[in-house]
Amino acid sequence: MNALRNISLLILILLTSALSCSFGKASVFSKTMPLMDTMVSITVVADSKEAAESAMQRTFAEIGRFGELINFYSENSELAGINRNAGMHAVKVSPESLDVIEQAVIAAEKSGGAFDPTIGPVVRLWDFPNRRKPTEFELAQALPLVNYKDILIDRAAFTVFLKRKGMMIDLGGIAKGYAADLAVESLKKEGIRSGLVSIAGDIRTFGVKPDKGLWVIGIKNPRQTGERDEIIARIRLGDKAISTAGDYERFFLSEGKRYHHLLDPKSGYPAELCRSVSVIAEKGVITDGFDNAIFILGPEKGLKLAKEIGVDAIIIDGSGTIHMTDAIKDKITIEKGH
Repeated sequence: MNALRNISLLILILLTSALSCSFGKASVFSKTMPLMDTMVSITVVADSKEAAESAMQRTFAEIGRFGELINFYSENSELAGINRNAGMHAVKVSPESLDVIEQAVIAAEKSGGAFDPTIGPVVRLWDFPNRRKPTEFELAQALPLVNYKDILIDRAAFTVFLKRKGMMIDLGGIAKGYAADLAVESLKKEGIRSGLVSIAGDIRTFGVKPDKGLWVIGIKNPRQTGERDEIIARIRLGDKAISTAGDYERFFLSEGKRYHHLLDPKSGYPAELCRSVSVIAEKGVITDGFDNAIFILGPEKGLKLAKEIGVDAIIIDGSGTIHMTDAIKDKITIEKGH
């Protein structure tokens, strides 16, 4: 499947590889690169192509550097070092690795384990491209290793330790949102005052467009039937982050049943109560961690969690019904027919 079509949020502004509409001196510039096993798009408002290109290149480099630190599938990443030494000794890591793991533990605690970064042993059992499901025996071996409470973080020493051998942290459910936050900070340091970063289903916006309007983001219909992307809702954002978790991103069908990558840490199987969940908050690390958690919990418990932690959520449940938190209702437009 084309990686670009896996993006669950669509940027609804006219962009080209160089320059879009001009308003006075400022123009919109955009560039896309493959990083973190997905497509990363950066859009900036700048006075010149040179300033835009320089800021975007430095920011792509920052995203790539972070992606290498926490790559679950690379033997050379800091995350692999933590996992390889599980049950043996703590591993010293960079500030970014420590921080994102700490944020993952916070998301796990607040969601009651609906999001759990130690789901790595279970993730390894599923092979979505080859349509392979784990056996009951394999799951019985892996599930006891899933417990975020067994992550020991020493902030003073910059170390992370997994208490039991065989444990594995997988940051796939939070790392892209964290990377979007890093990217926005990088752009701001480069003098960019307005822009948008999209890393798969995780988007972080800041400032406004040159016409002073908010950035408009489209939420994809999780059950579209045609080839073209079908938008189910549109939302206007300023200095915000939005992340979407959907059961249509990585999945296969077997005997009429959909098996997707959003796994319940308690059962090891895909959660079935939602089709997609979009979360809106101040930071991408928050939206990315909690869109998965709310997806696992389902509409009723998910909305309750969203209110408890102070984020907005748009939930499309298993039957296609749309639920949302009250505060987001005046910022979202539901397309006709939905």
